[in-house]
Parts: sequence; C-alpha cells; structure tokens
Amino acid sequence: MRIIQPPEWPRPKGYASGVVASGDMVFLAGIVGCRPDMTFAADDFVGQARQAFSNIATLLKAAGARPEHLVRLTWYVADLAEYRAALAEIGKAYRDSFGRHYPAMAVLGVSGFVTPEARLEIEATAVIPRP
Repeated sequence: MRIIQPPEWPRPKGYASGVVASGDMVFLAGIVGCRPDMTFAADDFVGQARQAFSNIATLLKAAGARPEHLVRLTWYVADLAEYRAALAEIGKAYRDSFGRHYPAMAVLGVSGFVTPEARLEIEATAVIPRP
C-alpha cells in the first residue's frame, strides 16, 4: 500500500488524501457502535465510535486482514457538531483500535440511520496484500 501525498499539499492529520493498493479486497457494510447482540453499550458518540472501531477490527480479523490493511473509511454521522467536538477523544479511540494507520477517509452528516439509536455508521474497505 502506498499513501498518495503530493509534495505541494499539506499533510492531512488523521487521514490520507488517497491510497494505492493491490491485493484481495475486503468491503465492510455500514458498521454501527453496537455489540454483536445489537444492543448499544453507549449512547454517546465516542462510546459508539469506540465500539464501531472494535467491530471493524473484529470483521477484518475474520477476513484475514489487519487494521493496517484499511484503505478507506466512510463515516456517516448524525451530528457533525457532536463529531467535531469529540475529535480528540475519537482520535484516541481510533488509535487504540487501529494504531497510527490513517487510510483515506470521508465524513458525512446524515439525517438518521436504520437503527435509530446509532450516532454514527462507518463503511470500511481493506486490501489484503498478496504474498
């Protein structure tokens, strides 16, 4: 995997502008911050983000992938102000699950989710390098 970083662009903090990768692709559905039994351990944004990261890591492992194989995360958030206010805590939770690997990311504000208690939903794409 190679991060795309044009020399004239400032280095983004906490994400990559682009990634080049080849291998077996893994696509994860929109993952919310609930436990496997579909109950929410937290009703706040950071608690749900932490659980969503854990869920993504578990699914990656089941696919034979690791967090450093992530190439893209697309976040859908119920409240952009809540997301912005929690960036430092979200960053810590992210690093606890994925380390300092930052794939390409996008964050979108949405009006709601199929699961009404959800504060966020994250789609993930990973590429497992071939030997």
